Amino acid sequence: MDPKGKVALLTGGARIGQAVARALAARGCALALTYRRSREAAENAAAAARAAGVAAIALRTDATDDQQVGAAVKQAASALGRLDILVNMASIYEKSPHPAAADWSRALDANAKSAFLFSIHAAPLMKAAGAGRIINITDWLPISGRPRYKGYLPYYTAKAAVAALTESLALELAPQILVNAIAPGPVQAPADLAPEENARVVEATPLGRWGGAEEIAKAVLFLVETEFVTGECIRVDGGRHLY
Repeated sequence: MDPKGKVALLTGGARIGQAVARALAARGCALALTYRRSREAAENAAAAARAAGVAAIALRTDATDDQQVGAAVKQAASALGRLDILVNMASIYEKSPHPAAADWSRALDANAKSAFLFSIHAAPLMKAAGAGRIINITDWLPISGRPRYKGYLPYYTAKAAVAALTESLALELAPQILVNAIAPGPVQAPADLAPEENARVVEATPLGRWGGAEEIAKAVLFLVETEFVTGECIRVDGGRHLY
């Protein structure tokens, strides 16, 4: 699918979302960006897209609320004329050393339920148009089949659920809609990362560095443009899974 002249709905407009928005806008793709708390990031991305010559809107949406998600999808398609691409980036990353039911629900809702809701609301519009792309964001750890770090049980499980959702949706929505996922590894270092921890990550990554959000944007473009890849999860981790 050529992104030029198409419309993409991006959930989660902060950090990596900014790079994905720039990449799609540069290819002539109009954007709808949803946010819950990151209003400034979403509106900045929309403004940058408009400056690049494409239409763009920002929509406040609780990605875990079925009615709000349905309304956002309809509003995006109505305002921009169509809906061709969905990139599910809404997510939370929280450590839960002693997880309770609330931690479990929050992680599953924010990471997996949100992708499910946006997908089931967007898919009928894409099918009606004859084609579509859904791209989810999971994590290199569950895709590699090993949790590795203690204290992230709800998060790890939620991201594994995103991978399962990707495969199941790919089967359900073929052949009109291609559904794939991206599993980032060391892409963006947290602002509060200690120097010694940063050194350990770099040492454990065969390519010897953090990748940068642009590497995720490149993977998104590939999965938008491909015509014969579906149900796949691509690790963008600099080889981190090899150790």
